[in-house]
Amino acid sequence: QVQLVESGGGLVQPGGSLRLSCAASGSIVSIGAMRWYRQVPGKERELVASISRGFTPDYADSVKGRFTISRDNAKNTASLQMNSLKREDTAVYYCNGAILIVTSARTHDYWGQGTQVTVSS
Repeated sequence: QVQLVESGGGLVQPGGSLRLSCAASGSIVSIGAMRWYRQVPGKERELVASISRGFTPDYADSVKGRFTISRDNAKNTASLQMNSLKREDTAVYYCNGAILIVTSARTHDYWGQGTQVTVSS
């Protein structure tokens, strides 16, 4: 069994910063790509940022230059540093990982429970 747990969400004023963290635990052999998604009510879940196991990042155009994704392979963690936050960044943010577990021959996608980020004055 694998768990992804996000933390770090909250309320922040426009222009402020937040750092989200994601910790994976369980019978993990390795983690491939790790990703952050976000979702607002009534809309599809949107890919915000991803990072390969080799630390290659990729970002949605809407967050380029403001968000930075990072990971620690030894600790099975990922983070999302969010700067210059805008009201439209308000959403529930989800961590996702392509994880190989000891009882499987291939990776599977696992999701965290989500953490709320609200950008408001």
